[in-house]
Amino acid sequence: MARGGSQRGRGASGRGWWQRLLRRAVLALVLIALLPFALTLLYRVPVVHPVSTLMLKDLATLTGYDRRWTSLDAMGPLIQHSVMMSEDGQFCSHSGIDWGALNTVINDALSGEAARGASTIPMQTAKNLFLWQGRSFLRKALELPLALYLDLLLPKHRIMEIYLNIAEWGPNIYGAEAAAMHYFGRRAKDLTRRQAALLAVALPNPLARNPARPSGGLNRLAANIERRALRAGGYVGCLKP
Repeated sequence: MARGGSQRGRGASGRGWWQRLLRRAVLALVLIALLPFALTLLYRVPVVHPVSTLMLKDLATLTGYDRRWTSLDAMGPLIQHSVMMSEDGQFCSHSGIDWGALNTVINDALSGEAARGASTIPMQTAKNLFLWQGRSFLRKALELPLALYLDLLLPKHRIMEIYLNIAEWGPNIYGAEAAAMHYFGRRAKDLTRRQAALLAVALPNPLARNPARPSGGLNRLAANIERRALRAGGYVGCLKP
């Protein structure tokens, strides 16, 4: 009897250990899921300079990175307007997600047409801050609520400031200021209209597009963005604090 009771005691103890381990694992997952929401509150503070998951990877692999945090005012308007006109022309009018563009992409996909991008600047900022790179439905599904939350808690100019300081512009190069210095040898505020447009159109594929040595196609894209940025007008009004 004593031996049987001892075995049952050990079995119960083993099950209790697994239950405790499971509870701790669930708690850890909940904390990880809540971390972006807590960090977003912290990122409201102007003196806080967020880093992206890619920047953290560069630190973890000891490769380092070049990022020079710069306020929107210090960047000047050209890079801001060029990036907005290239990446998210409705940035000032939507609430984190451009539902019209997203519906168009979904309808095109259901019709078998080639996929087009519908990522907004808040969505890209959420991805860069909290998620991983690469294409997947899971990552895109996580982007949506995070983009809405970012847009709800952070002013538009702060979202743009964070994005322009964490966007990848080449291997281990992050932010508009570091990119301007790397590719053109000048500060972001001193870029010409064409240089700002070239940096903007490089963003969708920064590892393959070199703004300092643009192809004919990249130059044509930049010329279009340069014209759009010049006529931005009220589209960019939310970028002022």
